[in-house]
Amino acid sequence: MSEKIQIPSGAVLAKTPLHELHVELGARMVPFAGYEMPLQYPMGILGEHLHTREKAALFDVSHMGQAFLQGADHASLAGALEALVPADILALGRGRQRYTQLLNNDGGIIDDLIVTRSASPADDGSLHLVVNAARKTVDFAHLREHLADNIRLQPLEEQALLALQGPQAAKVMARWCPGAAELSFMSAAALKFDGIDCHVSRSGYTGEDGFEISVAAADALRLARTLLSHADVASAGLGARDSLRLEAGLCLYGAELDETTSPVEAGLAWSIGKRRRQEGGFAGAARICAELADGPKRIRVGIAPEGGAPAREGTEILSHGGSPIGLVTSGGFGPSFDGPVSMGYVEAVYGEVGAPVSLVVRGKPRPAHIVALPFVAHRYVRAQVQTRN
Repeated sequence: MSEKIQIPSGAVLAKTPLHELHVELGARMVPFAGYEMPLQYPMGILGEHLHTREKAALFDVSHMGQAFLQGADHASLAGALEALVPADILALGRGRQRYTQLLNNDGGIIDDLIVTRSASPADDGSLHLVVNAARKTVDFAHLREHLADNIRLQPLEEQALLALQGPQAAKVMARWCPGAAELSFMSAAALKFDGIDCHVSRSGYTGEDGFEISVAAADALRLARTLLSHADVASAGLGARDSLRLEAGLCLYGAELDETTSPVEAGLAWSIGKRRRQEGGFAGAARICAELADGPKRIRVGIAPEGGAPAREGTEILSHGGSPIGLVTSGGFGPSFDGPVSMGYVEAVYGEVGAPVSLVVRGKPRPAHIVALPFVAHRYVRAQVQTRN
């Protein structure tokens, strides 16, 4: 989960707790979601992308919104949140995470988010939320408006968030945080990293194995420097984060996701629990349940342009017969795929894998075809593993 942001010129930008480190490392800083963020480092986007796929890269995602949702107990808290999201939060186990969407009454996506239940029984009246940076003000206002007075939202404004991603991430984490390597995909625990208290989840936004580390802002710089001291770890910025998630077929808020798009259209029906499909009871349930039963009118697809020219956001998609059938929402070059990659929405009848389409690039239709997502296979660790240094 992440988002595409347009920042007005002259806007006052916030800085993450790692800003000093980004500047020191020679990052090219850009405005993003109201923050000054690293787009790339001297290694360059291509190098950072390939390093993530081959070893491990450290991303600063402290601009994301973090909050605790607090209530009397898990059952009442889950019931309240389930009125706003389609995931089965009630069945969420201790120490587990769930990806879901905050929905409006029409079934459109206000934001996508991660919900985590603490591994500790003492925290059963609390859920940890991570939302997109540019949507956190909207999200938090929506939650406060629609949740009962006995449910409290507590934004974690003094908390940083770091993401270590790549096939060597578990080995790196095990050096300073042995408990992290024992986690499986979409699980989380309160751990110590070289004596620093933090909350670690085995999750991320690259399609690779990896971890997200929530840590007090005051400790973030030391933790980041420690990780970067490992020979396998390099810094990576927003550019590589975007190319990695595109190859992994992961949605970007403001591109694939918005308030008019439903989870079913976006190919996120897998995140809607079986009980929720049967019972409904969440915002936009009528539309979403109808789309689950009958199919949506449009669907998100992967598109492989032929030749070397990528098709960018907003590119018109034509059927084999030349009729307009949709638009590209994200596109670029996939370094690991070794070719141009795109995602977009097309009318469902044209969305079959292998179907030929055309992409209108610089006014000329160019051949392409629909492909299965992801472009590069996910490498999440779904079973518990033991990793040595």
